[in-house]
Amino acid sequence: MSIPALRSFPAVYGVKPTARLVRHHSRLGGGLRASSVAVNGEVGLRNRSGKKEDAVKEEKDRGLEPLYDDGFGGVTVKDYFAAARALCKDDGGPPRWFSPVECGQPAVEDAPLLLFLPGTDGVGMGLILHHKSLGKAFEVRCLHIPVNDRTPFEGLLQIVEKSIQYEHDLSPNRPIYLVGDSFGGCLALAAAARNPHIDLVLLLVNPATSFAKTPLQPILPLLEAMPSDLHVTVPYLLSFVMADPLKMAMVSIENNLSPPETLQKLSESLTSLLPLLSQLADIIPRDALLWKLKLLKSGAAYANSRLHAVQAEVLFLASGKDNLLPSGEEADRLFKALKNCRVRYFKENGHTLLLEDGVNLLSVIKGANMYRRGRQRDFVTDYLPPTLSEFKKTFDEDHKLFHLALSPVMMSTLTNGKIVRGLAGVPDQGPVLFVGYHALMGIELSPLYEEFLREKNTIVRGMAHPMLFGSKYETSRQESSRLDIVSMYGGLPVTPINMYRLFERNQYVLLYPGGAREALHRKGEEYKLFWPDQPEFVRMAARFGVTVIPFGFVGEDDILELVLDYNDQKNIPYLREWIESINKDGQRVRDSVKGEEGNQDMHIPAIVPKVPGRFYYLFGKPIKMEGMNNVLTDRESANEVYLHIKSEVENAMAYLKRKREEDPYRSIAQRAVYQATQGVSAQVPTFEP
Repeated sequence: MSIPALRSFPAVYGVKPTARLVRHHSRLGGGLRASSVAVNGEVGLRNRSGKKEDAVKEEKDRGLEPLYDDGFGGVTVKDYFAAARALCKDDGGPPRWFSPVECGQPAVEDAPLLLFLPGTDGVGMGLILHHKSLGKAFEVRCLHIPVNDRTPFEGLLQIVEKSIQYEHDLSPNRPIYLVGDSFGGCLALAAAARNPHIDLVLLLVNPATSFAKTPLQPILPLLEAMPSDLHVTVPYLLSFVMADPLKMAMVSIENNLSPPETLQKLSESLTSLLPLLSQLADIIPRDALLWKLKLLKSGAAYANSRLHAVQAEVLFLASGKDNLLPSGEEADRLFKALKNCRVRYFKENGHTLLLEDGVNLLSVIKGANMYRRGRQRDFVTDYLPPTLSEFKKTFDEDHKLFHLALSPVMMSTLTNGKIVRGLAGVPDQGPVLFVGYHALMGIELSPLYEEFLREKNTIVRGMAHPMLFGSKYETSRQESSRLDIVSMYGGLPVTPINMYRLFERNQYVLLYPGGAREALHRKGEEYKLFWPDQPEFVRMAARFGVTVIPFGFVGEDDILELVLDYNDQKNIPYLREWIESINKDGQRVRDSVKGEEGNQDMHIPAIVPKVPGRFYYLFGKPIKMEGMNNVLTDRESANEVYLHIKSEVENAMAYLKRKREEDPYRSIAQRAVYQATQGVSAQVPTFEP
């Protein structure tokens, strides 16, 4: 958010809505004023992002590319205060909707609508850190409640309700997302309870439904009796209760800085931030604060009395260090009270979660598989590729030490049979099907995702067990997990129709015929394939002319030791009962497959880490299925190709197990010495292919 765009109230509204939006606002009685609509007299010729309409259409047709720049991380809390100062100047108007300029035009076709319902400040800029990233995938509008407005809770609810009803009438199959921050969470729940027939997705960020239990309850009566000249201290003190200044100051500080540089940047950011907190007295004057507290009380009571009527899909974002509200306990309560509620728990964050470091709302939505453009989520067409900021957070921060310790070696095979380091042997165009060995707990996936994005700028859509994408076993304190990462980087349920549609779109697809039985193998079964007897994928690959690439992976025995496998756990009564309970009603992928390959019982093996060795990948010579028409009609021919692919995977693993013995840098000690002299980012050599 640029400061000039916030200097005046009309500038914030400086996007000319479409005719539909103008009608919408006028119907609410709180529409944008004429002075707030025009920008240089020619916005009507362009959309919000300033692009010509035909250019925008071309962009939407292309969709979002992997590692697109979502703009996340370029805005700080200081921008929030600048915007809030501009918006807190009361113009005497009623509550109204606005579309932030920096959200731009959605980059996906039929983008869903996202309505932001603000917290106690009422400004409507609480999403400012997320405007650019959300604007790529949603049509974003924010509710602004002027500082001197005294519309009661029911009146604000009517504004929200009229908006969602009008939008639903226009596009009945398009979901409407309500992001309710604190007080806004009460509005979102109340609107959902009164409109169960509308397809709503609620994103509740520390909702104020637990306001009656706030630790500040004993001192609230004192605020009414406090002299006006002392009020300036109240918002300043409340800011430390509501937020974590350190988390706010960390926003936009790069994570790849050295400790001294990070400390210096943090000190500078914190020094400039603290004086801004006192400006809350201007944003929320004394009379406004007292009115907001009454709104919180009435809103919480209204929403809590109607929880039973909420049919909407709900994602509760709860902070573990919320000093204003008991949000963790409230997550426990609503998780049970609401029919369709899931939780993402942020144990180190405060009440103002959306203004703190390390929280990307779009990433949370994607990781929870809650982004959709229709009545049901389509794992193929509703998938949003990882952004540049997500990639940096995942691989340059969260997984950096893991990959650094393993120093994965990726090799591929050219069409002439030559093995080279890197992915030069992998085709640049799809459809491509990668078929290989599924290591214990899928430990091989993260380096594979990273390498394909770094070298090929390509997403590999991994076919996985449907249980990984359900919410049945989530808890009320569910933190973002490895399963969220799998979803963000292309994972989807393994079904024939999903594979068909991916091939149809020329995608890169990752398939493990051994499935869960292979990934959850027993002791002594590492590098053993558990493929079913029938060719499950060969005919479909031939139909679409897919290039199949068999690949091998070794290294799990150099990093993990399997302590308790499936057989061991079945002999322990408590664990046996737990395994039976989670698999009782679970979806069975291979009911028709008999024997070992059909045993898909899900469980969690007990493992202990070893001193890290090294990961090795070999992508074999491409097998072009185009023109293999005999495979479509002749089962014997299909089975022959299937067995050939299987043998290529086994050969690749045998090659890697043999050649790794020649690697002078297989040990982490040798790699550490090399990187100490050549630099941490230097590629560590390996054996000669």
